[in-house]
Amino acid sequence: MTAQQPTPPLVWKFGGTSVGDHDRIRAVARRMVAAHQAGHRVVAVLSAMGKTTDQLVAQAHELNQSPEPREMDALLAVGERISCALTAMAIDALGVPAVSLDGAQAGVTTDDGHGHARLADIDPRRIHAELDRGAIVLVTGFQGVTASGDVSTLGRGGSDASAVALAAALGTSRCDIFTDVPAVFTADPRVVPDARPLSSVRTDEMLEMAEAGAGVLQPRAVELAAVHGVEIHLRSSFDSGNGTVVGSRPDPCAELESVAVAGIGHRRAEPLYAAPGATPVAVAAALARRGLALGATLIESGEVRFTAQDAAPSAVTAALEAAGMDVAVHEKLGTVGVVCSGLTRRPEVAASALDVLAAAGIEPRIVTTSPARITVHVAAEDVDDALRVLHAALVTDAAGAPAIPAGPATVPAPGTGTRPDLRVVA
Repeated sequence: MTAQQPTPPLVWKFGGTSVGDHDRIRAVARRMVAAHQAGHRVVAVLSAMGKTTDQLVAQAHELNQSPEPREMDALLAVGERISCALTAMAIDALGVPAVSLDGAQAGVTTDDGHGHARLADIDPRRIHAELDRGAIVLVTGFQGVTASGDVSTLGRGGSDASAVALAAALGTSRCDIFTDVPAVFTADPRVVPDARPLSSVRTDEMLEMAEAGAGVLQPRAVELAAVHGVEIHLRSSFDSGNGTVVGSRPDPCAELESVAVAGIGHRRAEPLYAAPGATPVAVAAALARRGLALGATLIESGEVRFTAQDAAPSAVTAALEAAGMDVAVHEKLGTVGVVCSGLTRRPEVAASALDVLAAAGIEPRIVTTSPARITVHVAAEDVDDALRVLHAALVTDAAGAPAIPAGPATVPAPGTGTRPDLRVVA
């Protein structure tokens, strides 16, 4: 007779705010113990406590402005080990066994890209063994180990990717990510007060929103979820709300081929750089050697002008100077990204977005499009106003009002407008 396979574990991820102090660690421990006592096997991926990573980076740069990437990984990996060990102690104090595992102990292997490593494989045998003995397993997020045995980190927000990858490796189709926000919103509610929470969002749209600057989920985590069929449930650590389901669930209320803007992301800083005498190929290669990606690219006045998403100006400068090229910030820009599936078949979305910005007196510097997103680079100081006017004009309200205006948009003055009661759409 074949032995019955155990039920796949719950895989949860808690962000840095969720474990920011001892009281919050105790609250997380109680949540996990309650699930354990209800009969669930629990694996939790934890970020470093609060601002620990930022503090470690600051300490490194006080001693060395250009620390070796390997040593930075060795330093930054400490933060998650602290939060996991402390949480294991809090769980043990509640009478339930727990074990903290770093990336190597959890079987997480990566390539050699220190600071931006890519996941290579996860061998979950140690995790299964700990679950089989009745323990809650706590795994350090954001890190793994290279083939040579060095600790490696996955880059900012990498704990999200760690959690989704672990869910796939453990054979579960769901990963709950607990954070300090109650849901995915149609825009950043700190900038757009009437942004509304989404009860569900398609994986492809969530990926575009994350790439556009919606910091609630790391893009790599969303990619992994799509590839491995893992449904992400983003929820608040501080209440019992349902949050947002990121997956392929159909919307029963959607009209056939309706034009609906899923949301609008923004980045307040995405400078335009200038590299005199360089070529796009040389710039792309120099950036790639440092794990940086070439963004929008222009050739003007005998120089390459380009953006590099998510890259610090110091990192861009170091990458090009190491390749013998001069580089400087040509213009301080930011971006707003309107996400809508099938944009190539819906030209009215891009036309309306540009019309809205023109009516608000906001000048686009660069416009790029993909099948599901139009990204507009504007002056850095105009980003918040651009986000507000685009959201007001293009995003459907909770009652399903039309997203795309039939004629020229009527745009409210920047910073004005009313705030309806926020509610999760059923």
